[in-house]
Amino acid sequence: MKLAVIGTGPIGTTLARTFSAGGHDVEVANSRGPETVDAAVLEFGARAVTSREAVRDKDVIILSVPFGRIPDLAPLLASVPTETVVIDTSNYFPELSGRVEAVDQGQVESLWVAEQLGRPVVKAWNAVLAGTLQTRAVPAGTPGRIALPVAADSDAARRVGMGLVDESGFDPCDAGVLADSWRQQPMTPAYCTELPLPELEQALAAADRDEAPRNRDRQMSRFATLTSAPTLDETVELNRSLHR
Repeated sequence: MKLAVIGTGPIGTTLARTFSAGGHDVEVANSRGPETVDAAVLEFGARAVTSREAVRDKDVIILSVPFGRIPDLAPLLASVPTETVVIDTSNYFPELSGRVEAVDQGQVESLWVAEQLGRPVVKAWNAVLAGTLQTRAVPAGTPGRIALPVAADSDAARRVGMGLVDESGFDPCDAGVLADSWRQQPMTPAYCTELPLPELEQALAAADRDEAPRNRDRQMSRFATLTSAPTLDETVELNRSLHR
């Protein structure tokens, strides 16, 4: 499969490394130019290119950029064929991305993303911590394998996203259409809580749409008071504690 990864933060870097190591044809781009892509991203055969080169003739384009930068990508994707699957990994954190009034008023994050880009998207890898993605991927069939939700309006596109989530080392969970993807937004029970598939399905069902943004803001304030960065396990536990 021909893949592009736009963005070389922790999530984008890990996905580029994983899929190139798995034999996919992967090109990587960021906003600063191919010469700035770290050699570690390219270790398993991915190639650093410009953003315009990256989106040409691809089966899948993975967007791993901050939520607030999504509108900047619309011109880049304008000429991409409709059959190309575009996967968005971003999340809305107002403290980091700036306020988006439509989302603050209740628009589902993924629907806002699709609206800004002018095309459908798949929502995947937004409900996993970078450390989890980097260190806790395991083969299919491993007992207790962590599951990740995947949402899309197209059944075919959702299946593509779920297949790639499986290849990345996690059980894919069919999270339905984009209108329901609020169930995997920050800080819902499914968000970055490292649950196996049956428990993740229960967590998605238990999500409270009104409570999620309040939990998000409370959790960000809570993290701001910490005197040192929490470990991966501590972060997962803090997220789980919101829902007890």
